[in-house]
Amino acid sequence: MNNFRKTPLSPNALVLASTSIYRRQLLERLQVPFTVHSPGINEELLPNEDVTSLVHRLARQKAEAVAQRYPDSIVIGSDQAAVRGTQILGKPGTIEAATAQLKAASGGQVTFYTAVHVIDPHHQQHEAHIDTTVVRFRTLSDEEISRYIAADQPLDCAGSFKAEALGISLFERIDSQDPTALTGLPLIWLCGALRRAGLSIP
Repeated sequence: MNNFRKTPLSPNALVLASTSIYRRQLLERLQVPFTVHSPGINEELLPNEDVTSLVHRLARQKAEAVAQRYPDSIVIGSDQAAVRGTQILGKPGTIEAATAQLKAASGGQVTFYTAVHVIDPHHQQHEAHIDTTVVRFRTLSDEEISRYIAADQPLDCAGSFKAEALGISLFERIDSQDPTALTGLPLIWLCGALRRAGLSIP
């Protein structure tokens, strides 16, 4: 059972344990003050670790690392992994790698697992959640892939697309309980967790 405190919190009581500009932009939508701090953890996959265990673990470790530095704050940690078949897809980093990822995804699907972990350090209470999103791609021509990468430059995005931008044109459909999870932070669940932690969400 999660027994978050219900008392009013100071304006600086929320910290996002992330360096992701996408998560920061998502959290800004809730119109609550927060600060951002890099968790600085090792994000390598452990031996025999499955993808859901991976994202749960990393979201928790990010939150815990930053909570040690902000003992009076509620801390949010989040992690996401993209999977095609049995392969975990990393951020492409180069145009060549992004092209290869999109060619492999053409006509198929990629599943995104987005985990979030919320800590109230005052009582060492934790809440954790994972959201699963299935992205189904159209059959893409080489020219479409090349034009898309040039336009959106998705080199820092697992799966090689930005769904919040032109990347939406690559899909046949998206199956998810929360559209914000695909971008990196499931706000529907997070709103409830932050309310339970004592924050007022407009």
